Parts: sequence; structure tokens; C-alpha cells
Amino acid sequence: MGLPSQKRTKSSKKRRAAHFALAKIKFNKCPHCQQPVLSHHACLNCGYYKGREAVKIKSALDKKKKKSK
Repeated sequence: MGLPSQKRTKSSKKRRAAHFALAKIKFNKCPHCQQPVLSHHACLNCGYYKGREAVKIKSALDKKKKKSK
């Protein structure tokens, strides 16, 4: 079983781990409703993806109607 022959210095550790930083999430605008949306994901606001409705989104009015019944 191999063991490190020397201690890894602080600067060497930081230099090695410099590329581990998290990247910021990049958002695009939904072409249908102009809300921010992740790339290659259906819009959470309107449910559209690539110009067509991919997911049925229940509106607040639909939920109120169902609750009152």
C-alpha cells in the first residue's frame, strides 16, 4: 500500500484544489414568459420547453377551485 513520502504543503494543497470552486448557475430567459430558466429544462412558470408545452402547470385558480369542491 503506497504512502505519501512527504507532507503536502499548504500552498501545494491550495494550488491543487484551486479548480474545485463552484461555478455560478447560468440562467436563460424562457422565450414564452421571459422568466429565468435553467438550460435544457422546462420552465417552472409556464411549463414550456423548445416552444411547446411540455408540462401542465396548475395555476393558483385551479387549486382554489379544487379546494372549494
